[in-house]
Amino acid sequence: MQRRLKGELNSLKELKSLGEAAGYVTVAAIEQIRKPSSRFQIGRGKVEELTRLVKEKNAQKVIFDNRLKTVQVYNLAKETNVEVIDRFQLILEMFTHRASTTEAKLQIQLARLRYEMAHAREKVRLARKQEQPGFGGLGAYEVDVYHESIRRQVKTIQDKLESTKRKRSLHRTRRKELGFASISLAGYTYAGKSTLFNTLVNEAVPIGKGLFTTLSTTTRAFELFGKRTLLTDTVGFIDKLPLELIKAFQSTLEETIFSDLILLVIDANQPLEEIKRKLSINLDTIQKIGAYGIPIVTALNKIDLLSRNEVEEQKEALKEFALNIVPISALESENLDLLKEELAKHFKSYVRVCFSIPISNETMSFISWLFKETIVKKLNYEHNYADLVIEVLPEFSEKVLARIKKYDGTVKELV
Repeated sequence: MQRRLKGELNSLKELKSLGEAAGYVTVAAIEQIRKPSSRFQIGRGKVEELTRLVKEKNAQKVIFDNRLKTVQVYNLAKETNVEVIDRFQLILEMFTHRASTTEAKLQIQLARLRYEMAHAREKVRLARKQEQPGFGGLGAYEVDVYHESIRRQVKTIQDKLESTKRKRSLHRTRRKELGFASISLAGYTYAGKSTLFNTLVNEAVPIGKGLFTTLSTTTRAFELFGKRTLLTDTVGFIDKLPLELIKAFQSTLEETIFSDLILLVIDANQPLEEIKRKLSINLDTIQKIGAYGIPIVTALNKIDLLSRNEVEEQKEALKEFALNIVPISALESENLDLLKEELAKHFKSYVRVCFSIPISNETMSFISWLFKETIVKKLNYEHNYADLVIEVLPEFSEKVLARIKKYDGTVKELV
């Protein structure tokens, strides 16, 4: 069910996809174009139509695309005699269904509890009048007791997530110290981010046929023209993504905020207006999470489903909206070298260090460390000396040079 104003987009198709991802089967879909009603969100006549439809289809639940007030949920449940939820609650259910890691489950639980806390007093008040579907059992609660119970649960989860956040921050610091560049994948859900991730890093994170297969971050290293780079797959974006969910997933989304580059994946196998709409949502969400000023490369994905002319038309039409567009097919590995070339353009030039160092147990350990933490282009052993040519990020070069000096090495060239 959707209530919208004239000129607003019909989003029932996406609502249906969200419902399917949460495990529901849609038996009917209706909409109304009008201003919101304070009592029901929709008009009285539409409520009667909805009630009849629920009975005719033997529906078990009504899902609204609109954000509903607690009193509207109560009134609608009273009229239809089934549970009524809105888009936010549906997304929570879907996330709960899809979550596989402890962190993702905690984040979803936190969003649910924050929602409950905001509506606790009104829910208890209404349940005391007469219990309706979705309000069962709440009438026995004292408001303050119910609210305090939720508050304690929120605090416990926040503490656990804060611990995870600190660990992630330490990992990021360590990666930076080691000179790794970082790229975060971003994009509308089901745009093909995880497929591209798997292709680039030659691994297999879960890929599903529905929305939101990825709800937690996965980071792996891959070679970008000989440069060791970290790629992170993150939760997908969606229209009307509630602020509560953005806040709940803040620790996960921080991987995007602190990355050196954002690789924005767009599904090209859609009408141009739909691509523009989702692109706008992606860019708006990137701003909302605080990822300001980070360079963006746009991968126009799924071109294997389009003709060459269609790809060129889309690229031309999007160039004033999207940054650094590269048409690709993650599934067919098409144009991935072009994508890598575009990504490489946005990283700092590496410092090239040519040096000689005497061979000892300490320096052999140092050389082994260099193979792990830098790009070793050349290594020769001659007359108890090791001659090396390495490439390293500028901010990491001082650390390398200090160790060369410590072991009485000689720097022959620094570029």
